[in-house]
Amino acid sequence: MSSYLDTLEEYRDLIPEFHEFLEHLRKPLPVYFRINSLKTDLMKAKAFLKDEGVDFAETPIDEVVKVLHHDHQRPLLSYLLGYIYPQAISSCLPVIALDPRPEETVLDLCAAPGGKATYISQRMQDRGFLVANDRKRGRITPLLSNVKRLGITNTLVTQGRGEHLLLPYSFHKVLVDAPCSGQGKYRIDPHTGLVKYMVKGKTNLSAIQKALIKHAFDMLMPGGVLVYSTCTLNVEENEEVVEFLLKKRRASLAPLDLPVEYEPGITHFRGKRYHGQIRLAGRFYPHKIDSVGFFVAKIVKG
Repeated sequence: MSSYLDTLEEYRDLIPEFHEFLEHLRKPLPVYFRINSLKTDLMKAKAFLKDEGVDFAETPIDEVVKVLHHDHQRPLLSYLLGYIYPQAISSCLPVIALDPRPEETVLDLCAAPGGKATYISQRMQDRGFLVANDRKRGRITPLLSNVKRLGITNTLVTQGRGEHLLLPYSFHKVLVDAPCSGQGKYRIDPHTGLVKYMVKGKTNLSAIQKALIKHAFDMLMPGGVLVYSTCTLNVEENEEVVEFLLKKRRASLAPLDLPVEYEPGITHFRGKRYHGQIRLAGRFYPHKIDSVGFFVAKIVKG
């Protein structure tokens, strides 16, 4: 476990109840299902799940339930029919912050395998126009499969590097759920003390993220909204990336209106100070939300 503490010990003063945070990571990641209202309504879907033997609890998001127990070894019929999408509750928050509306043009720049893209379409009532892009060809297949399974028709799937993507459109709203170090997914194996889900490699993720957020911002219409999110706790991949955009473009942060508890963005770290607006971003810690840790910032084009 020492390697884990070496990785995150520097966050001790940033994360509330740091000891509880570490203890929480000894528990398995909970499972959540998002109900797809494009194919069914909430009451029918919940009754269907109960008939399939799924025990679940309600959450602060109406269309998301927390799975308490089910014995199925094979995919649930409700999954095959496109009634549900397994998705961490924290993964839904960037889409809620984006607030996509029917008839808008929206871009999900890093979309595969499609959890957030299909949720965007759901909240658009499958109207308007959504572009779901991903850079890796191997990830396009599951993205297309999920779009089809959930009965979505308003989405164009594209493949390209997000930081260089050229499209003949500008967008009301853009989501950048950036590739990241994934620290929010870390779990500690209670038997070995080893960390699970650690991302290996030394790719300069911050440089990639900065290129993505800048290009995404440039594809917005004036007055448009960009949501930047990651599933990491790393300040260099979160607040520092938002700070970079604030320095490069006429951008401002907007307050988050989300149904779960979160901590404000960090404004100083390792001797660096960040723009005061960054406090309007949200840090979602695993022990507070009982899900994957996340960072979400809502940015408006001036």
